[in-house]
Amino acid sequence: MEFKLTATENGTRARAGILSTGHGQIETPIFMPVGTAGSVKGIHARDLKNDIKAQIILGNTYHLYLRPGTSVIETAGGLHKFNRWDGPILTDSGGYQVFSLGDIRKLSDEGARFQSHIDGSYHLFSPEKVIDIQRSIGADIMMAFDECTPGDADFDYAKKSLELTQRWLQRCFEQFEKTEPKYGYSQSLFPIVQGNTYPELRKQAAIHVKNFEADGYAIGGLSVGEPEEVMYEMTEVVNAELPENKPRYLMGVGTPVNILESIDRGVDMFDCVMPTRNGRNGMLFTSKGVINIRNKKWENDHSPIDEAENSFVDLYSKAYLRHLIISNEMLGAQIASQHNLAFYLWLVKTARQKITEGSFKSWKTNMVQQLKTRL
Repeated sequence: MEFKLTATENGTRARAGILSTGHGQIETPIFMPVGTAGSVKGIHARDLKNDIKAQIILGNTYHLYLRPGTSVIETAGGLHKFNRWDGPILTDSGGYQVFSLGDIRKLSDEGARFQSHIDGSYHLFSPEKVIDIQRSIGADIMMAFDECTPGDADFDYAKKSLELTQRWLQRCFEQFEKTEPKYGYSQSLFPIVQGNTYPELRKQAAIHVKNFEADGYAIGGLSVGEPEEVMYEMTEVVNAELPENKPRYLMGVGTPVNILESIDRGVDMFDCVMPTRNGRNGMLFTSKGVINIRNKKWENDHSPIDEAENSFVDLYSKAYLRHLIISNEMLGAQIASQHNLAFYLWLVKTARQKITEGSFKSWKTNMVQQLKTRL
């Protein structure tokens, strides 16, 4: 994998770049639609590529391991052939999902023992096993196994957790070096910078991951309940240490405003379930502001969902979409999800253009104000 910076802008840390993988190039900054179980909810691969203009999608190690299982994915020839997506794929290690299990998981140096949310069966995720699972899935970009701490963790817990994550990271890279890709193209492994909301831990973690000379680096453990200003502060601390010539991935973030503010701070890659999850519940993101399509004010509004027409679904009327959502029609969730994803991809594409033109900062300031509007 190669990463090339193509533009920067004075007065910000915003960057534009090109990330080359075995399944094609990715223009950064980029938003990555989340396909937890190997599919982006309600969206065909054709529409992801041709309408939404997605360049890379996510799968999740925890969910794909439990169902359908690595044997099914290997028999298919990897996740790309299983889900018919021919672009790059990134897999989360499952650390966040294990963290979310709460009382039905137990951490140790060995790894994370947990109960399946599907049938209650017991499993162990060790760093070695997580690497092996991601080899079987066949993601272009694999994530190291880590512990994601809650946003309100105290310093001692955050420090012990970081030390555990760092020990696991060493084992992840050792297993990565011992194993080979299974499907004829290269895979990359990104370390994850943890440290909770403590600047000294975040800085220490960022310095530590540089020892592995990875193809890229991720920032994890944010957007888990801490104030937005703290998230931005931690991002700045980490990016001040990470290499300039490698991509930076801020995991699980976030709102359109979060994305623009983080691009301003030097982040290149993003993912979040918000566009599809909020879309299914009737919240639409547009360049003019946020629409709650359930509101009665849209009941007889026959204007397009979004006149910007970033997706073909934007030509449906607000009244029609409201009718579908209120009626719990599957098509309503699909239309809203597709609109939101297309908007997110438009947002990062436009940010890239503005960085190249040298006008990102002023555009971002105006756009952030628009995005905070409730229509």
